[in-house]
Amino acid sequence: MNIITSLGCAVYTRLDQAGAYISMLGLRVLLAYEYLDAGIEKYNGKNWFGGDDPTIFVFPFNLIPADVNWFMVTWVELIGGVAILLGFATRFFSASLIILTIVAIFAVHAGNGYNVGDNGYKLPLIYLVMFVPLLFSGAGKLSIDALIKKFWINK
Repeated sequence: MNIITSLGCAVYTRLDQAGAYISMLGLRVLLAYEYLDAGIEKYNGKNWFGGDDPTIFVFPFNLIPADVNWFMVTWVELIGGVAILLGFATRFFSASLIILTIVAIFAVHAGNGYNVGDNGYKLPLIYLVMFVPLLFSGAGKLSIDALIKKFWINK
């Protein structure tokens, strides 16, 4: 029985050590892929706000000129996606992308219901929940944030 207990403790210790490096990396890679993909789609002229016409935005986005909307959303997704992937300023970009996702849920997805197939709010809601650990815990040990903390902040 002692062997099983010590083996279990050793396995859990190794998993805890690996988790400090890997767990947040998995979240970051998936979220970065999704937001970079969305940003690239917008950069190439596909508009998820107004269908085929890139100058038509739903309220309240139509209060700001379409060019400004395109610029802000596209570059927040592109820069935020790269930053999340690298683990740079993770909490700032997590908060920024949470706000962007909340706006997208209410402005674009909420009227379509919950179903992913109908462009509903299920998938953005999942992404929103995935950002919460990054916002509160940071990027993890495999990140630029961890290097900054190690070499510049904790001197």
